[in-house]
Amino acid sequence: MTTSLGALKTRGKQAVKRLIGYDSRNWLRIRQIEAFTAFLEAANRKSRDVIEVSPGWNRYWRALCPDYRSVDFPDFDICKDRTDEQYSIVIADQVLEHVRRPHAAAANIYAMTKPGGWAMIATPFLFRVHARPHDYNRWTPAGLKQLMVEGGFGEDDVQAFGWGNKACAKAHIGGPVRAYGLWRDLSNDEEYPLMVWAFAKRAA
Repeated sequence: MTTSLGALKTRGKQAVKRLIGYDSRNWLRIRQIEAFTAFLEAANRKSRDVIEVSPGWNRYWRALCPDYRSVDFPDFDICKDRTDEQYSIVIADQVLEHVRRPHAAAANIYAMTKPGGWAMIATPFLFRVHARPHDYNRWTPAGLKQLMVEGGFGEDDVQAFGWGNKACAKAHIGGPVRAYGLWRDLSNDEEYPLMVWAFAKRAA
């Protein structure tokens, strides 16, 4: 009876949130996920062969990409492991902050990308330490671009971006990941990037 009452209360809260327009998406990642989605949908890239180097708890792009497979870090250690096959799209979303040797990881991502293919990388910058199982690194957009260049991608073939603002940074100090909620600030302040991402093309 108690379990049923609890479930009913939860469903009721969810219904009220939907009714008032509450947005449960991860505030930190809204713009990054929009950018990744738009990139995959452009030129129908989402239909190509895709591999995601996943942090294990998150295989976000599986639902969008029909020809999808994943390998899970840290069992698949992108610092030393690479697949035998190459892929048109290699995604590492929320992984590189957790690797001990990011330059080796970037080189392996390059090696797994087909000539003419793309790597899609996303990682936080102004965000708390979150060890899964470790947390080693942070990059600005310029730093993430440089990492991908040092991994083998051409400098002119890497585009890096960031999104964040003071309101989002303050909301995440000392607490859990926040839902977007109601009417939160999605303006971008280049001095306060919370999420950073890059699209890197391997030359044909």
